Amino acid sequence: MKKTRYYPFERNRYFYGKLLTVRDFESEQKYFNDKRRLMNRLLHGTGVITGLQVIAVDDKSVSVEMGAAIDALGREIIIPSPVTLKLSMMQGFSNNEYAKNVYLCLAYDEKGKEPVHSVANAAVRSDEISEYNRMLESYKLFIREEAPDPSVFPIESIIEQTSVLYQDGHIRILQRTPRYVNPGQLFDVTFVIEKTLQAAKISFEFELVGQQLQAEHDAKVTFNEPQERQETEYEVTVKLRADSSSRGKATVGIRQDHAVLRIGDKQVSLSSARANEVMIMAGAVDKQWVDDFVNRSLEDSLDSPSDPCIYLARISLLQMGPTYMIEKVDQVPFNEYVYNASALHKLKSKDSSAPATPFSGSITARSSLRKIAGNQEPELNVTFNKDKGELNFDLGLPEVQSGDQVRTGVVEIPIASLNKFAASPFGRGGKSYVSAEIEHGLGRGSLFIYTGIEEINEDYISDILSSSERLYSGSTDVFKGSEHEPSGPDVKIGTVLYPQKGTFRIGVRLQQPTEATQINIRWWAFKKATESGAGSDDTVDISSLEAASGREEQA
Repeated sequence: MKKTRYYPFERNRYFYGKLLTVRDFESEQKYFNDKRRLMNRLLHGTGVITGLQVIAVDDKSVSVEMGAAIDALGREIIIPSPVTLKLSMMQGFSNNEYAKNVYLCLAYDEKGKEPVHSVANAAVRSDEISEYNRMLESYKLFIREEAPDPSVFPIESIIEQTSVLYQDGHIRILQRTPRYVNPGQLFDVTFVIEKTLQAAKISFEFELVGQQLQAEHDAKVTFNEPQERQETEYEVTVKLRADSSSRGKATVGIRQDHAVLRIGDKQVSLSSARANEVMIMAGAVDKQWVDDFVNRSLEDSLDSPSDPCIYLARISLLQMGPTYMIEKVDQVPFNEYVYNASALHKLKSKDSSAPATPFSGSITARSSLRKIAGNQEPELNVTFNKDKGELNFDLGLPEVQSGDQVRTGVVEIPIASLNKFAASPFGRGGKSYVSAEIEHGLGRGSLFIYTGIEEINEDYISDILSSSERLYSGSTDVFKGSEHEPSGPDVKIGTVLYPQKGTFRIGVRLQQPTEATQINIRWWAFKKATESGAGSDDTVDISSLEAASGREEQA
């Protein structure tokens, strides 16, 4: 059934002596199917109900677990048993390019079952099969290589607006803003970068421009993709504040003549960039969301693509010579889920054991952090929005010089032989192993790095004696023959520092063969304030607090 409209309903009427034909029986099925599917669409929505997890079983194949879903036309889709598929054999997978992200889609499909011969068919041969005795309500899995347009998810558009700033075959940059904000409210403008794993490194510098909106700090948005990481999605968030004296429509976008977007060594233009609209209103934002949802027309509520599908997974591919391999699988990348009423009640209900508050309902706490001059006192401003039940904490911290800074961490260095055809699986004595680059988090410049070997024994006796965790430094020979002798291999440890990059590596050299497969090295990085100098990066780092600002907590 390809219709997107199921009304008005018309049911069969029976009476004695009525001649029943194929049309009558088909209309009987259509009446009940259309009503059920209409209720599915309006009451439950679209997406995965349960199961349907996608798992990479090898470099070129995925398995879809059994489960159930509802598509945009209200049709139930059931996968009764796990199915394994090779990507290159699936519909929609092109063979001309492998360095890309592809989307595994699930759609409703009907198939004929139990072929029979129809006595009313005027076939030439009497044994010719002309009809099917049953119709199997089945499914089809296929590949789409283009990311969906944000407009295909209408429920999301009630809460936020998403526009595409840039898109090509490997990269897409989105701008997201809330639909509604209150006067004076601090809110997020989010830039989402979606890319393939083998696309060139991305960097951009945008200047925000808006009406009735003000940037909390700098109106410039910058992003530089890390050189040592490979991800398929990044997010950059900038905080804006709505004008406290304004009401009505506001706009936010980027100034195209000042926008700089570089993909690798090439600079590209943003000719299609447009501004998002943000409505500044005095009432409760969540109430406005509900009003927009319930006041939709029936036409809008039943609007759907002619060939709807559910995006089960985003699969990131790496090109390996003339072929490909699956690097990463992201489950339901556009959050297409269907929650039943019982689950929503339990997930949203208040904790009955929580202490009573003088406010009715729930209270949402929002926090923001800003930097102020080093000669100013810390500032804390707290406001309460009674209509929204919202507490806003605005904290200003001065930038001050800090004392000595310390960072620590553990790096796991594999020492098992990478040659699967080797005669011995043990790590060879005299062989060196080096970790990947480690960010110490103390910025650029020289610093001191101290290392030690970390051992964790999970036996019962060590746990009782509180000696299950041990940290060895210096020469471990002094403990040989005693109860404190380390169980790990005898190694030498060295470090190499990259002052301009703010990173370092740790290397170990085995002194004898060992059965161990890895060595855990605990490291400490020390940086003295006197070594930083004026104008350096050695200031109190409140970036972690800034990252945590804007969190919402229910009281």
